[in-house]
Amino acid sequence: MALLLLVTLSAAAAFWFGLIPQRFSPLPQLVLSEPGQWFVGLRLAALRRDRQSCETTLIPPNISAELVADKPIEKGCGWENAVRMSAAGGAALPIGTLTCEMAAALALWLAHDVQPLAKSLFNSSVVRVEHMGGYACRNIIGSKVLTGFRSQHATANAIDISAFRLADGRTIRIAGDWKRQGNEAEFLHEIHRSACRYFRIALGPDFNAAHHDHFHFDRGPFIRCK
Repeated sequence: MALLLLVTLSAAAAFWFGLIPQRFSPLPQLVLSEPGQWFVGLRLAALRRDRQSCETTLIPPNISAELVADKPIEKGCGWENAVRMSAAGGAALPIGTLTCEMAAALALWLAHDVQPLAKSLFNSSVVRVEHMGGYACRNIIGSKVLTGFRSQHATANAIDISAFRLADGRTIRIAGDWKRQGNEAEFLHEIHRSACRYFRIALGPDFNAAHHDHFHFDRGPFIRCK
């Protein structure tokens, strides 16, 4: 019984940490154009170390991205199986380096959650996502407990999003609109909640003061949605 439990936990950990590449996974490969896919978190994790699957998953028109060379991890900083992307889910999103699974998660979230809600509430689409950075060789900021640990930004596995520009010219900013009444606040709160399906960490202004002006999303080992 103990051996069976150990094997089960080991298998679960292997899938969770992306140690099982897509070609060996019993789950079907992600398709960025399809909403509502089952086990999306584990299917994203399968892209972590599978460069070939990354290349066949991250394809136009769902995303505009190109593979970049690995930067070997040194002192907790660097990346593996990453891309340079310029757009996802119908919105411009230029960012230097982001892991394949993060790029795929962004494409799914933008296409199937952000864009439909923007069209419903504003009768307009999101044409650009503004951000405060992806890769940065630094420690976690804003935590009294984890200040000595590397951020997921240090491995290009995180992004900080600050605003959404609509086709009609409006810009919805987290810093100014999160606490207001109306469609802008509803939009931000709803897309933050929906992001928790794709990102393991999804933090916003309600988490702490350090996130008052942005959403922090990452695909690290832990789960937190606030």
